[in-house]
Amino acid sequence: MTIQGDEIAARSAGFRRLAGFIFGANSAASSIAMTAPVAQSAASSKIAMTAPVAQTQDASGAWTISFYMPAQYTQETLPRPNDKGIVISEVPAQTYAVYRFSGIPGRASVANATDILRAALVGAPWQPVGAPLDWFYDPPWTLPWLRRNEVALSVTQHP
Repeated sequence: MTIQGDEIAARSAGFRRLAGFIFGANSAASSIAMTAPVAQSAASSKIAMTAPVAQTQDASGAWTISFYMPAQYTQETLPRPNDKGIVISEVPAQTYAVYRFSGIPGRASVANATDILRAALVGAPWQPVGAPLDWFYDPPWTLPWLRRNEVALSVTQHP
């Protein structure tokens, strides 16, 4: 899902709309659990979702907010979202270099974490490919020092 706006507002709006999808606003009225079970009625099913929530920014300034579904599901087997702004797409397998940090994931802390990760890759046998991804694991009410945030860079090994 792609959202216009500043980083924090886009993350919040995108998360709310995607949460609607995983909490049953879809063609099968299925709940898709994130990190904890979600209550469901007897007529629905539950699909466990893997963490994290990812956020990237494109050249126009729009933010893409993503949830990841388990690998055993395909585009054909996941229920269709009722929200037409939500797109289900396959993500190819990739190798990532990841830097974990805590705190409130604002622009400055994410930029700092990205700089640390890029510096760690200098001289390493891995070459970054593409833009960094911001991964967030915790709900907004989690105390900052307990939050798990990550910056991830797709990498390839030097020949």
